[in-house]
Amino acid sequence: MKFGVITFPGSNCDQDMIYVLRDLLGNEVVELWHKDHDLHGAEFIVLPGGFSYGDYLRSGAIANYSPIMKEVIEHANNGGYVMGICNGFQILCESKLLPGTLLHNDHQKFLCRNAFIKADNNESIINRSVSTKEVLNIPIAHAEGRFFAPEEMLKEIEANHQVIYRYCNESGEVTKESNPNGSMNNIAGVCNKNRNVFGMMPHPERAADIELGNVDGLKIFESILQTVEA
Repeated sequence: MKFGVITFPGSNCDQDMIYVLRDLLGNEVVELWHKDHDLHGAEFIVLPGGFSYGDYLRSGAIANYSPIMKEVIEHANNGGYVMGICNGFQILCESKLLPGTLLHNDHQKFLCRNAFIKADNNESIINRSVSTKEVLNIPIAHAEGRFFAPEEMLKEIEANHQVIYRYCNESGEVTKESNPNGSMNNIAGVCNKNRNVFGMMPHPERAADIELGNVDGLKIFESILQTVEA
């Protein structure tokens, strides 16, 4: 599997993602620039975290108009895999590749800490090999991470099992208290109807190296690799 990691002006997690995919997991990775018009043969595109274009207008809004997004949208519409983490999730919502949007956290504060999440189902490659009973401890770092969707859209997302991860407590209970930003239904990540585009606010790439004392994020990447390489 050849991964492509995009760098936008203001990206700050692109090198972290490249390190995990290439150096820790041994995949081929091509570094893509926001002005590129070619995905250079990448089969799985990653939009990393950061503050693309300084989060001006609103998070992800300007990055959606970067030249490379035309190629990303075409890739996704043709069934290619695309994943957005944090700011990448925001960009994918702005591009309409994912449903819903990300609003300011309900407490109007920037969050930078670990959060507990768990897989809501095993119907997507990003959670297929992650037990729905297992709690993952994954870092979050965002000011606009509150997932929102209109009522009918939210019902459709839930009915289609498009929620990939939810915020929970250490015991795996999905509670109001375990919701760090006010996201509807404790949603931490969603996929599209075709299950080839994924977005999540938590940063699995920040919990993938044993030197950091936490490798829970590797389980998410391993789920992807085990499925696409099977």
